[in-house]
Amino acid sequence: MFTVITRHKSLLIVVASFLLGACSVGPDYIKPTVETPAAFKEGDGWKTAQPGDTHLTAKWWELFGDPDLNRLEEQVAISNQNVALAAARYRQARAIVEGAKSAYYPSLTAGASATRSSGSTNAGRNQGGAQSDFLLPVNLSWEFDVWGRIARSVEASKAGLQASAADLAAAQLSAQAELASDYMQLRSLDAQKQYLDETITYYRKAVELTQNRYAAGVAAKVDLLQADTQLKSTQAQMIDLGALRAQLEHAVAVLIGKPAGVFSLPPLPLTELPPSIPPALPSELLERRPDIASAERSMAAANAQIGVARAAYYPTVKLGTSVGLEASDIAKWLSWPSRFWSVGPTVSQTLFDGGLRHSQNDQARAQYDASVASYRQTVLDAFRDVEDNLAALRILAEEARVEDEAVDAARQTVQITLNQYQSGVVGYLNVVSAQTAELANKRTAIGILGRRMTAAVLLMKALGGGWDQAAMGK
Repeated sequence: MFTVITRHKSLLIVVASFLLGACSVGPDYIKPTVETPAAFKEGDGWKTAQPGDTHLTAKWWELFGDPDLNRLEEQVAISNQNVALAAARYRQARAIVEGAKSAYYPSLTAGASATRSSGSTNAGRNQGGAQSDFLLPVNLSWEFDVWGRIARSVEASKAGLQASAADLAAAQLSAQAELASDYMQLRSLDAQKQYLDETITYYRKAVELTQNRYAAGVAAKVDLLQADTQLKSTQAQMIDLGALRAQLEHAVAVLIGKPAGVFSLPPLPLTELPPSIPPALPSELLERRPDIASAERSMAAANAQIGVARAAYYPTVKLGTSVGLEASDIAKWLSWPSRFWSVGPTVSQTLFDGGLRHSQNDQARAQYDASVASYRQTVLDAFRDVEDNLAALRILAEEARVEDEAVDAARQTVQITLNQYQSGVVGYLNVVSAQTAELANKRTAIGILGRRMTAAVLLMKALGGGWDQAAMGK
């Protein structure tokens, strides 16, 4: 082989010139600009986090201070099937990168064949009957990346891998946020059920009291019926909560990868207010949200594919080498005189393809334009998500303040109306109306607290959770 190289110095010089002159065709990637506001419009009045809490951590749900929620969230990355699906796709993308890199190296094949044939007499190939051919070749083929087709393919696959890593993070964040949201709604129902339990106990006593007053001839029959109706109606409301709570419990089970029938959560009423959430600037979303990072990396991959399509317009340069043993007699097949070799470059160029390359180039450019639009739309949606939940937290906080005042007023109304009823000033229907208003306002207040907690969860998700773009491997 050293003799071969010595005799073909000129060939190596030609090959080296191709390698030194190699370049990557197609546009180099430049991240498109997007308009980002200086601050969030709904950020006025946003609660400032405690000193030191300038960023959300990876375990952002711990801000709620709920051990049960913490325990459930830890299971999402392990058992959630949507996360497992995204993880498998990430491994697939990593394998695609390795496959693309393999094109940088030569391919080496070996084989063996034994044939016996006879040529056609009319074609002038019959030279004394049948002949044997025993062949043992080793072939090496190496494509030189003169125009950067392989480099662009690797660039596209690496960007695809990074997009897949961001997709995995987005899947985890989505499942974690959905779990936290369902959990907060479930605990809100537990709080409502607790209050209904207390109210039913109170209403039962009211029925007993009215029953005694009716038996003593102090209260009318209608008073007893109204008290009993109110009790049964409240009991029905509590039973109705059971269906929704069961559905939320089942949803939590699926999110942690367990069958709904084997999972349960003991009742635990929601009592805490939403936590302080570390503030962020709009520009930080471009680095903190995994869906934005995925869209940006997909855009980079699409840009690299333009270079792959452009490279098809240029010649393909390959180096082919073949060595081996060949003989017509099997007894001489493996002897030294049976050796053969060949080495040389091959340059091929497609001269006509019916517009295929032009079509593929147009497809690549259209795909890039589509990815740019998708990226910018993802950024717009991200800003909207943050603004929506900032507005929700601000407005719900004000609504909670007013509703608490309504609950307090309703409670006083019930007390005054009861005193008036006992004094014979008003009928029992007034008591029922006052108690119904109190119950409705209290349930509304509990529901608002649940919505505030859900909005806090969604804001953390909108801010990207505690994800760091460095984890994507850029």
